[in-house]
Amino acid sequence: MSEIDRPVLRPRRLRTTPAMRDLVAETTLRPAQLVLPLFVREGATEPTPISSMPGVVQHTRETLRKAATEAAEAGLRGVMLFGIPEAKDAVGSGGTDPDGILNVAIADVVAEVGDALVVMSDLCLDEFTDHGHCGVLTADGRVDNDATLERYAEMARVQAAVGANLVGPSGMMDGQVAVIREALDAAGHLDTGILAYSAKYASAFYGPFREAVDSSLEGDRRTYQQDARNSRESVREVLLDIEQGADIVMVKPALPYLDVLRRVADAVGELGVPVAAYNISGEYAMVEAAAANGWIDREPAILETLTAIRRAGADVILTYWALEAAGLLRD
Repeated sequence: MSEIDRPVLRPRRLRTTPAMRDLVAETTLRPAQLVLPLFVREGATEPTPISSMPGVVQHTRETLRKAATEAAEAGLRGVMLFGIPEAKDAVGSGGTDPDGILNVAIADVVAEVGDALVVMSDLCLDEFTDHGHCGVLTADGRVDNDATLERYAEMARVQAAVGANLVGPSGMMDGQVAVIREALDAAGHLDTGILAYSAKYASAFYGPFREAVDSSLEGDRRTYQQDARNSRESVREVLLDIEQGADIVMVKPALPYLDVLRRVADAVGELGVPVAAYNISGEYAMVEAAAANGWIDREPAILETLTAIRRAGADVILTYWALEAAGLLRD
């Protein structure tokens, strides 16, 4: 190459050293942006491994408290709690029982960590119903949207009363955020926020989660969760939830829907509403399985995955790698 042919513009100058790359990095990933989902099983005397999610367990109440403390000490700022009851019924009574496993677990964690973590609770009936759907069923087996909203309102009041900082309605019922906000306010829980699962898709990647919560699902959830072929619909759902009082909106799953995440982040940016994304069980399991087979380098893959979700627009990421990622970032 002659002198005159040599490039004048050399973007590689900004990639020459780790310090240079850090200096000009466009996307940051910090432990405080990560939320750790945790499962607690009623009656458990020892943690139960989840076979499809290596490293993740169904906790006892005691080990859940320890896990929450560890999360706070690692610099995480949130946990999302899911309960697995011993008994289920058609209306998910365990979800609104103040002595039910999820509600006592919320109280346990709040007592353990205080304000060091934002304690979030899954507000849905699917873990508590014997049919596994996210709501109450009609006589012919359809999910009854409005009857389900009544159950969600009661569930929100109970979760707030035991100390949840954020309730997370994940059932994709029309009007759920408005009903929950009204119920919380009427009960005096003005400071309890809503992390709305606003754009939740009917995904093939939920399989390991269903093992994690001992799901009893019959059929599928395509009549209330979103169709994977749609993205404009997500923006509509998000804006409706914000109008109804959502404090944070979420896209779930994350990786197959990074385009949706970007679209949502752009749509709500001027409104100042934080955007969360859930790096779900199937996404976790794929990386873990590939790494176990020696096909990918596990730790860089974890950080690259989470960085991609941040780059697409997430302010908050729910991920089963939260605790480990915090350590990797610190190191």
